[in-house]
Amino acid sequence: MNTSDNHYTGLTDEQVLQSREKYGRNMLTPPKHESLWDIFRDSFKDPIIRILLMAILLSFGISIVMYISEGKLEIAETIGIAIAILLATGISTWFVWDADKKFDVLNQVNEQTPVKVMRNGIIQEIPKIDVVVGDIVILEQGEEVPADGQLLEATSLDINESTLTGESITHKTTNKALFDNDALFPSNWAMKGTTVADGHGIMEITMVGDNTEFGKVAKKSTEKNEEPTPLDKQLGMLAKLIGAIGFSAAGITFIVLLVKALFFEKIYPPTFGEIALMGSVIFSIFILLSKVWIPVLFDIFELCGKPKRIPKFFDKSWGVWLVRAIVVLVVLLSIGVLFGAKFWIAEAWLNISIIQKIMVAFMTSVTLIVVTVPEGLPMSVTLSLALSMRKMLKTNNLVRKMHACETMGAATVICTDKTGTLTQNRMTIYETNFFGLNNQQLTDNEISKLIIEGISENTTAFLDTSNENDVKALGNPTECALLLWLRKNHVDYLPIREKTQTIEQLTFSTERKYMATAVASTLFPCKKILYVKGAPEIVLTYCQQILTETGLEPISNFTEAINQQLAEYQAKAMRTLGFAYRIIEDKQPLFDNGKLSQNNLIFMGVTAISDPVRLDVPPAVQSCNDAGIQVKMVTGDTSGTAKEIGRQIGLWNDADGEKQHITGVDFAKLSDEEALERIAYLKIMSRARPSDKERLVCLLQQRGEVVAVTGDGTNDAPALNRAHVGLSMGSGTSVAKEASDITLLDDSFSSINTAVLWGRSVYRNIQRFILFQLTINVAAMLIVLIGSIFGSELPITVTQMLWINLIMDTFAAGALASLPPSQELMKKKPRNTNDFIINRSMRIIIIGVAVAFVAVLLCLLYYFEHYAGGIDANTPVGLDNLTRFFTVFVMLQFWNMFNAKTFGTNQSVFTTLFQNHGFTAVTIIILLGQFLVVHFGGEVFRTVPLSLSEWLWIIGLTSIVLWIGEIARFISKIKNQSK
Repeated sequence: MNTSDNHYTGLTDEQVLQSREKYGRNMLTPPKHESLWDIFRDSFKDPIIRILLMAILLSFGISIVMYISEGKLEIAETIGIAIAILLATGISTWFVWDADKKFDVLNQVNEQTPVKVMRNGIIQEIPKIDVVVGDIVILEQGEEVPADGQLLEATSLDINESTLTGESITHKTTNKALFDNDALFPSNWAMKGTTVADGHGIMEITMVGDNTEFGKVAKKSTEKNEEPTPLDKQLGMLAKLIGAIGFSAAGITFIVLLVKALFFEKIYPPTFGEIALMGSVIFSIFILLSKVWIPVLFDIFELCGKPKRIPKFFDKSWGVWLVRAIVVLVVLLSIGVLFGAKFWIAEAWLNISIIQKIMVAFMTSVTLIVVTVPEGLPMSVTLSLALSMRKMLKTNNLVRKMHACETMGAATVICTDKTGTLTQNRMTIYETNFFGLNNQQLTDNEISKLIIEGISENTTAFLDTSNENDVKALGNPTECALLLWLRKNHVDYLPIREKTQTIEQLTFSTERKYMATAVASTLFPCKKILYVKGAPEIVLTYCQQILTETGLEPISNFTEAINQQLAEYQAKAMRTLGFAYRIIEDKQPLFDNGKLSQNNLIFMGVTAISDPVRLDVPPAVQSCNDAGIQVKMVTGDTSGTAKEIGRQIGLWNDADGEKQHITGVDFAKLSDEEALERIAYLKIMSRARPSDKERLVCLLQQRGEVVAVTGDGTNDAPALNRAHVGLSMGSGTSVAKEASDITLLDDSFSSINTAVLWGRSVYRNIQRFILFQLTINVAAMLIVLIGSIFGSELPITVTQMLWINLIMDTFAAGALASLPPSQELMKKKPRNTNDFIINRSMRIIIIGVAVAFVAVLLCLLYYFEHYAGGIDANTPVGLDNLTRFFTVFVMLQFWNMFNAKTFGTNQSVFTTLFQNHGFTAVTIIILLGQFLVVHFGGEVFRTVPLSLSEWLWIIGLTSIVLWIGEIARFISKIKNQSK
C-alpha cells in the first residue's frame, strides 16, 4: 500500500496476485459433507444393527449346515433379517440425506457480493471472494465487512458485531485515546461477517478466509463431535442386555442338548474316546468363537455394575483366534494320540446320528439368539425419529441430525445467546417522555410538529417500506427505532424530509455524543430551527429552558426529575436519548470547531430505547423451568443489560446475586474444578467470548448434563457444535447453522419447547415399542427354550416367526412411532440418561405378560396334542391346529400392542384411539395381513384357511389381554386420584 497525506493508491494487479498466492482467497473452506454412502455406512454403527448382523451370519451358517446335512436350503430367516437391516438403515440414510439437502438450500451464501476497494489508484468494485490481504476497502453504512483488518479512517463508525461477539453495536475509532478497553476486540479493528450500522470508514485487510476470526470460529465449529447421544448410550446398554440374555440362553440350551445327545442316547452309547475327540473339536470351535462370546461376557460384567476392559490378549482379530483354535485342536488331538486315539479313522468318531443331534443342538442355540434379537427395534427407532423430523419441520424445526430429535427430550440445560435469540435484535422505543406531549400522544399542535420534524430531519437512517408487512431498518438501529416510532404513530417521515432543506449538520460521534441539524422548517414557515439529539446528560448542558404543556420553564426545575428518570431507564439496561431545539436567527453561529456554539437550547424530553425481548420467550423459559430444564444466558453484552434481559424473561430475580452471574474474563480465570462447582448455580454469563461458551458447554457435560445450545451468530458456532444438540436460528449466520443439529426457521425460542416435547415423545414411543416387541421375543425365546429342553418341536416355523418378529413388528413400529406427543410430558423432569431404557415397570410388564402368554400357549399345545388330534403338519387336523396356534400367538401380540400404546399413562385405549389415524390404519393392516397369511400362506407359512367362527373365537378370547390392561389402568387411575 502506498500512502501520501491519507491518499491511498491500494494494490497493483501484480501485488493482488502475489497476495492471493501467499495468503489465499477470501473464502472459508467448505465443511466436508458426508456422502450418501458415508451416511449409510454410519447407520451400521447402531448397536442393535450390529447384533442383527451377527444374527444374520449365524442364521446363514445354519442354513448352509442344513443344506449339507439334509439337502434343504432354508434362508427365509436370513433374508428376513437382511430386509430388516436394509429397511432400518435405508430409511435412516434417506431422512438424514434429505435433511442435509434442505439445509444446503437454506444455507446458501453469496460470495459474489460487491465490495468497494482501492486498486491501482482508483476505486473499483470486486466480488467479496476476490478481496486479498493488503487491499484498501471502503466501508459504507449497511455493508458487510468482507475480511479482517485495521481501520485507517473511521467517521462516526458503528459496527454491529452481534454475529461474532454478541454485542449489537460497537463504536470504532482510530483515536487510541478513545479506545474501549472493555471491548472484546480492538476499537480500530473490523472483522469479517460484521455489518456497518452507521458512519463510514476505510480499512486495510490483514487476514482473509480461514485466517479471519470468522474463519477460525467456523473451522472450530466443523470439528466432529464424537459425544454419543443419550439414546445411543441407552440402546447400547439394551443391545448388551439382549446379547447377554440371548447368548446365555443359547449356551444353556446347547449344554443341555449336548448332554442329552451324549449321555441319554439309548441306541448307541458313546465311548470315552469318541466323546474326547468330539470334545476337542467343540472346544476348538469354542475358542474360535471367543471373538463373539468374550465381549458378551464383559458386557455381563458391565450390566452387573462391574465394568472391565477386555485385556489385549482377548481383544484380537478373527484371524488370530482362528490360528489359536487350530493350535488348540492340534494339541488336543496330539494328546489323544498319546492315549491311543486314532482321529484319522472314521470309526473313532461319534455315530452320525449323535453328531446330527449335536448339530441340532447348535442350530437350536443359534435360533434362540436370532429369536431374542428384536429385528423391528431399529425400524421403530428410525421411524420414530424420521416421523418426528417431518412433524418438527412443520413446526419450524429443521432437524439435520436424526438423533437430535430424541436428544432434545433428554436436555437438562439450555445455554442461550441473548441478541437475536432472546431479543429481537431490533431497537424499539420502550417509552417516551416529552414534557410537552399530553399522554405522549402526537397531535397537530406545535409541540408535536417540533418533535416530528426533529426526528425526521436530525437523522441519517431510513426505512425500507417496500414490504408493508416487514419494514426493514436501514442505518443506525437507534435512529431507525425513532422512525419506527413515528410510523407507529401514523407519521411518515419521508415527505417531511424531502420538503425540508438542511442548512448545516453535525453527525453523531462518540466524542460529541450528540447529533445536530439546522433546517429551514416547512412546518414553521420562515423559521430556521436547530434540532439536537444525543446523550441526555450532554444535551442538558446546552439547555436553559424546557418545553412543557404549559409553555417554557427553567430547566433547573426539572433537572432532578429528569436525572431520576434517566437512572430508572439505565437500571433497565436501556439506551436513552435527549432532544432539544432552538429557533435560530439568521446571523447566529451554529457550530464552532465541530461543536455546538449555542448554549441556550430548549429541552423537549427523553426516549428510552430497548432491544425488546421476543414475546414468546418468557412463557417458553417458564415452560422449560416447569419441565426441569435449566436455562443459562451466555452473552457478549454488559452485565447490566444481561441481568435486565434475564429479569424480563423470568431467568433473573431479586434473590439472585454474584453466585448466579459471572463475566467471561472471570470465568476464564477459574480452574476447571472451581468452574465445575460454580456453573451449578450459574444463570448468566456476560462479556462472554466464543471460547467461554464452549468451555461452559464442556464443563456442563462433565457434570453429566445433557446440553442444548441456542445461538444465531458465528461466535455461537463452537458451542453449538460441542453441545449434545445445537439449535441455530434461521436468520443466523451460515457458520452457526452449519455447526447446529436443528435450525429454528422462525427464530422462535418457543420452538425449543416444541423440540423438547417431540424429543420426549420419541423416547416414550421407543419405550412403548421395546415393551411391545420384547414381550414377543421373550415369549418366543421361552417357547424355543422349553420346547428344546423337553423334546417338543417348535410349533412355529421360521417363516411364521419372521412374520411375527419382522413384518408385524415393523407395522407396529409405525403405529407406535406415529403416536402424537402429550403436553403432560412437559410437566415431568428430564429423564436420567444413566438409567436403563427398560425401567422397572417395563421389566415387570415384559416378563409378566411374556410368561402369561407362554403359559397360555403351552396349555394350548397340550390341548391340541392330547385332545384335538395333535400338531403334526403332515395331517389335515394337525395343520389346522398349527394354524390356530399361530393365529392365537399373533392375536395375543396384536391386543398387547394396544396396551403398549398407553404405556406411561393411565388413559383408556379408547380415549384417543380414533384421533390417531396412523395407529388405526396400522391395526387394520396387521389384521388384514394376518388374514391373508392364514388364508393364502399355504406351504410357505404352513397355514390353512380358518372359518369365520374360528376367527371370531380367537379374536374374542385373545382380546382378554386388552380388557385386563383396561382394568389395570382404571385401578391405577383411581389410586392416583385418591392421593
